[in-house]
Amino acid sequence: MRFVPVKSEETQGAAMVFRVRELLIRQRTQAINALRGHLTEFGQIVPQGAANTSKLIAVVEDPDSGIPADAIATLKVLVMALANLDAEIGKLNAEIARRAKENDVARRLMTVPGIGPLIATAIAVLAPPPETFRKARDFAAWLGLVPRQHSTGGKQRLGATTKMGERSLRRLLIIGANSAIIKRHTHASAKPGTWLGGMLSRKPPMLVRVALANKMARIVWALMAKGGVYQSPVAAA
Repeated sequence: MRFVPVKSEETQGAAMVFRVRELLIRQRTQAINALRGHLTEFGQIVPQGAANTSKLIAVVEDPDSGIPADAIATLKVLVMALANLDAEIGKLNAEIARRAKENDVARRLMTVPGIGPLIATAIAVLAPPPETFRKARDFAAWLGLVPRQHSTGGKQRLGATTKMGERSLRRLLIIGANSAIIKRHTHASAKPGTWLGGMLSRKPPMLVRVALANKMARIVWALMAKGGVYQSPVAAA
């Protein structure tokens, strides 16, 4: 049996920055959706996504938007809330970046493509010691990045991703994998003839993201267990 390792108070305190950041991001998303929904009632349609928040604020501050004055006063409360949330999230991001520079494990993990200060620091704080797992696949399975097994009679049947384990780390690794896929035209590991390039040419995009996140998790375990920094297959050759 594999038991949950006991975390020290220092580790729990270090992990709190990620929990609070996730809470503030959820609150910011709620405020953005509320602002967009209220503006839609007055015929002001703005595309979804946090990147369009400035367009929502511009509509509220536009005197010629046609929105009633009473509604403008109320909508500005949401605008102020968004500004405060952005400021607090920015402070937490700066704190995470500072910790990443001071943590040796995080600095080594940031050499992996798709892993930045946020993901590296989160793994260094939230993940159990590497010796907890016998091999890299066990670590990926703990994160919930492996397919569910429905094998019998010597015939392998793989189902959907298990989604078991640490939800925050799994989500961050998938986001990191997505960033590598978005930059695939300039990313060395996504060029034609590479493993990622072949996957992108024949598999659905979301499946490739999870598969790449799985591969990143195995690389992370290897770096934590054996030390060193990441070297791309081309450089290693």
